[in-house]
Amino acid sequence: MDFTNPLVYGVPVFIAFILFELTYSKTHGDDHLYEWKDLAASGFMGIGSAILGPLFKVAFAILFFETVYELCNPMVDGVRQNFLGYESFGYAWYVWLLCQLADDFTYYWFHRANHEIRLLWAAHIVHHSSDNFNLGTAIRNGWFTILYKPFFYAWMVAIGFPPEMVVVCLGIEALWQFQLHSQYVPKLGFLEKIFNTHTMHQVHHAQNVEYLDKNHGGFLNIFDKMFGTWKELDDDIDVKYGVIHSPNSYNPMVILTHEFKDIWNDVKKVDKLSHKLMYIFGPPGWSHDGSTMTVKQQQKLFKEYKESHPELIYQRPN
Repeated sequence: MDFTNPLVYGVPVFIAFILFELTYSKTHGDDHLYEWKDLAASGFMGIGSAILGPLFKVAFAILFFETVYELCNPMVDGVRQNFLGYESFGYAWYVWLLCQLADDFTYYWFHRANHEIRLLWAAHIVHHSSDNFNLGTAIRNGWFTILYKPFFYAWMVAIGFPPEMVVVCLGIEALWQFQLHSQYVPKLGFLEKIFNTHTMHQVHHAQNVEYLDKNHGGFLNIFDKMFGTWKELDDDIDVKYGVIHSPNSYNPMVILTHEFKDIWNDVKKVDKLSHKLMYIFGPPGWSHDGSTMTVKQQQKLFKEYKESHPELIYQRPN
């Protein structure tokens, strides 16, 4: 069956909603929500992703996914049989639901890996590098994530989901993720128990120590709750958006590559191979001499400090 990626229709909607939110913010006293240079940088990277994305989708979504699908789901007497011994999935409505759920599960681990493996973080930090949280930030995507994202999803076509179904579910996920980047949507009552919402995504984009590496989910928040990374927005905490070590630049090339440069500098300063590998594949913030700390180390220290000095303001160690 032939399907159209929903992102084809999403792009003009993205632009329209960004312009709407921008206009609303400027006419309702929220001038701080958008900064022109920041929006221009986000727009440039969004356009780049829109150009590069289809090119790599041809290589990966069509060739890579199709190759995996054919290898793991060969035709036997006119019927596709999965290598695990059952008939490959069709296009029934419940298969679509299962595929979307599998996509959400995969998105959680793909997204979490982007935060916990420094080499992947170097590609993903682009999305978090803005100090603003708005719909413009939603299109601020790194260009290098396209190179490895399909490998996280290959298991879905391997077990029998048709490649085009997986691509459509990926597009639907992207549409949901876009609209989460707004501060104008309040907490949504009982929906907060099930879905990943706007306030939860505000937590995800915050650089407050207690909010770091939280709420990686796509549609649902169940996987964050299952695996210990869920956190609700606390209205008493003044949220600070962005990353701890900002590129401090509106130059798209600097924003896209600055963390790769930092990794290279860290690798060069150590001699032991194990240290070099940790600077590449270890968690962001890891250091061989303890000069910088990982998120887990920071949050442990933060918890201990708040328990012993509740009346004092915590000073970030990094």
